[in-house]
Amino acid sequence: MAAIERIEIHYVDLKPKVVRTDAIQSFVSQQTPIVTITDADGASGTGYTYTIGTGGTAVLAHLADDLAPKIIGMDAACVEAIWRTLKFHTHATTPGAITALALCAIDTALWDLRAKRAGLPLHVMAGGAKSAIPLYTTEGGWLHIEPAALVDDALVARAKGFGGCKVKIGKPDPKEDVARLSAVREAVGDGFEIFTDANQAFRVDEAIRRARLLEPLDIGWLEEPLVSDDIDGHARLSASTTLPVAVGESIYSASWFREYMQRGACSVVQADVARIGGITPWLKVAHAAETFNMPICPHFLMELHVALCCAVPNSRWLEFIPQLDAITAEGMRIENGHGVPSPEPGLGIVWDWDAIAAQRARDTVEVR
Repeated sequence: MAAIERIEIHYVDLKPKVVRTDAIQSFVSQQTPIVTITDADGASGTGYTYTIGTGGTAVLAHLADDLAPKIIGMDAACVEAIWRTLKFHTHATTPGAITALALCAIDTALWDLRAKRAGLPLHVMAGGAKSAIPLYTTEGGWLHIEPAALVDDALVARAKGFGGCKVKIGKPDPKEDVARLSAVREAVGDGFEIFTDANQAFRVDEAIRRARLLEPLDIGWLEEPLVSDDIDGHARLSASTTLPVAVGESIYSASWFREYMQRGACSVVQADVARIGGITPWLKVAHAAETFNMPICPHFLMELHVALCCAVPNSRWLEFIPQLDAITAEGMRIENGHGVPSPEPGLGIVWDWDAIAAQRARDTVEVR
């Protein structure tokens, strides 16, 4: 065990390789704070977080001004104590998006350091439930993409061994969504999952109506049909449809997930490690979902979630959206349509520090 001695905060702004649109927004930028924590023995761990176009510099300031100085001198091995210290230190903004995202950068760095010191890969350190996780792709399913291209992408994914694809929905005419999904279903047949994502675009009445139209297509889930704070609406929708309702990418607190599960407002949990505040609370949500007999299928961050999915028994799917290719020396390992976690100690992400320096959007901040 050793005290935290130095924290470096880097910041890069990554541009997506493809156009990403959904029912409410375009994803044009991935602002990525990266945190390296070094202890008194010289051991270090690196973690990160992200936003999709706004708020990245607010996260950066929160890290530099409020969170990093608070943990200098604390025992780097006591991850839970550090997380709780920071949570209560920032009680005026917790739970909240900026604080949760900032907490994640520190918490993932601490887990990286902890696992490296133990000589264990993250998926083993955090539970070691399985050795691989099935993949589905989202990159070819954005809302602006025409049906023929949706079909082509789904067929390519199936040929690679992926188990499914995600198609964004939320066209003004619901029958247009049905037509796009029907084209994909006709092409891939019944043995390939099709997931849908509305990105919080609907009100309850519209979501119920659209779910009824989608039921004959046997889709894998209806993701984020309503705004994330409408738990009552999600409960009404879940009671009215046979479709699984998936939530989580816009939920920033473990207790919020608990309420969704207790009230029957979802049947698939999609906790995002960045938005929930790090690995420490992510694992709590995953284990809580297991007690409700629900799967966890995390949102985004495949390079980190691959290990977490393999740490817990109730993970079902990993979302394939390449995120860190521009600043890592190695990509996520894929075998037979499954994501495979790195066997190396730590998070398993091989950072390319030269690329990070070249793409740095702000000066590196150092806290001692």
